Amino acid sequence: MTDATADTTAPADTRTASLYRMNMPGHLCPFGLKSRWLLKRSGYEVDDHLLTNREEVDAFMEREGVKTTPQTYIGGERVGGYEELRERLGHSVTKEGETSYTPVIAIFAVSALVALAIAWASLGTVFAIRTVEWFAATAMTLLAVQKLQDVESFSTMFLNYDLLARRWVPYGYLYPFGEALAGILMIAGALIWLAAPVALFIGTVGAVSVFKAVYVDKRELKCACVGGNSNVPLGFVSLTENLVMIAMGAWMLLK
Repeated sequence: MTDATADTTAPADTRTASLYRMNMPGHLCPFGLKSRWLLKRSGYEVDDHLLTNREEVDAFMEREGVKTTPQTYIGGERVGGYEELRERLGHSVTKEGETSYTPVIAIFAVSALVALAIAWASLGTVFAIRTVEWFAATAMTLLAVQKLQDVESFSTMFLNYDLLARRWVPYGYLYPFGEALAGILMIAGALIWLAAPVALFIGTVGAVSVFKAVYVDKRELKCACVGGNSNVPLGFVSLTENLVMIAMGAWMLLK
């Protein structure tokens, strides 16, 4: 560990990295710790410079002409902050506003595992129609949770394309509660006379709205399916969510 005033322009072994990060009594920079871990995992010897007070941080940023820390230097060349370091070391970086399907993949993967766990615990097997039902209902519930974290943001994004919400704004606020209610009741197998029509209704309205916006009007929008701050594009995923609700509602009623 060295002092915070070391010369960052000095030539160095390319397998040695100099890292400048905040380590103050009231703040231990998490991106600094992640940068150090990433460098070590990539085989670098880390010359770790701790900025232990506000004066050291300000002096470092002024001297180097940067606005943030941590900052990493490899071979005397400034790489930048944590995101730039990830990119330099060949790791994927999701930039602000960039399309990402990660939230959807996570929700459906966890839903599948939860359904398998419920089936195993209650039926002693995972090979059952009920497993598929639990998967769909759990996915509905988790998608609703994403929306319920910030109903205001969700309803705003939802208004960009949902036909009913555009005619009656409160529907945008009610939608995630309806989705959660239908999903939870279907997991329990209770009050299907209520859950199935709710799923059918919101699924049908949603499917028609998405189809019109994407495939008829050819609009490029963000999907509110995983909440109002989503970078998931409106299209196949949104349509699939609504078709699953339609299928679940119809299937439950037929049962």
